[in-house]
Amino acid sequence: MLYPLFFEADYKERVWGGTSLRDRLNKNIPYEHTGESWEVACHENGNSIIRNGLLKGITLKEALKIHGKEIIGKDMKEGEKFPLLIKFIDAKDKLSVQVHPEDAYAMVHEDGELGKSEAWYILDAKPGAKLIAGLQDRVTKEDFVKALEKGQLEQVLHEVEVQAGDVINIPAGFVHAIEDGIMLAEIQQNSDTTYRVYDWNRVGLDGKSRELHVDKSLDVIDFEGKHPKDIAKGLCIKKGKNDIIYYVANSYFSLEQLNLNEPMMVTEQKTYRIYMCVNGEGKVLYNGQSYPFTLGDTFMIPAEIDTYTLEGHATLVQTYIPDIQKDILDVLQAAGYTLEDIHKHVRIG
Repeated sequence: MLYPLFFEADYKERVWGGTSLRDRLNKNIPYEHTGESWEVACHENGNSIIRNGLLKGITLKEALKIHGKEIIGKDMKEGEKFPLLIKFIDAKDKLSVQVHPEDAYAMVHEDGELGKSEAWYILDAKPGAKLIAGLQDRVTKEDFVKALEKGQLEQVLHEVEVQAGDVINIPAGFVHAIEDGIMLAEIQQNSDTTYRVYDWNRVGLDGKSRELHVDKSLDVIDFEGKHPKDIAKGLCIKKGKNDIIYYVANSYFSLEQLNLNEPMMVTEQKTYRIYMCVNGEGKVLYNGQSYPFTLGDTFMIPAEIDTYTLEGHATLVQTYIPDIQKDILDVLQAAGYTLEDIHKHVRIG
């Protein structure tokens, strides 16, 4: 029988990284330029390690080979990837302007890699901090190329000012960048495919210019403006003194915020859930055992655990792979929200 799984992160040195993961989240970072903490990772470029219980010391990849069905709720096929990659990101400096491909493009051009849709939950932001979120209205491919050639790409990019607690959806094809002074939690497909369009004319930690991927970027950028560029407002459901705020739900993942103020029992779980503690502390109660968590912890409830209790005073970012109709639309409509409300305030699909 499995149990709540807690993880040791895999840290990534980045030219734009800093020390906020240590200073703000109490992470034992190995670099002064630590940009990413891969919290739940099962990828050839990084693996998180289970830090508790009988599976302590093995990677998530190894655990899935042994207990795949118990963890994710189904047998994993040969070559099948764990669907999600969960991170904390510290942008002391701004990231490159970039875009990610959809699955079909990545399959052909990136040796079978997944595409990459993601969503961000802002943990901390300096006053006036901004994200690049999409393009200005009516920017064409020709406009984009012309601005890039002139070194004036900023003129065609859309910026959004953010603060702690904001959520923004970043689907495949959506041009984006995290600017300086922002720390966030990232929920994404299990992919490390990033196409850099523009990197502010800087060099990497090795003193060399970082590779750009302009041609591939132009192949995959959404120039039609299909996706919203503003902050997701979300919709809240009360469960006693607890709140669950629904922000993003698509075929790859959900992003929800749980404000935990009193014990909350979770029942009839159909799939695994991952929680990131972004404020406060608490514990998971399961099978007569208590599993404490605190700020900066990330843990997974395996799919075979269908009843457990969360207790404490904490803010948790939670994610799972939702059934859009049953887990999102039906739940929100039962709480009194209309379909118009839902599609206006939650990033669906």
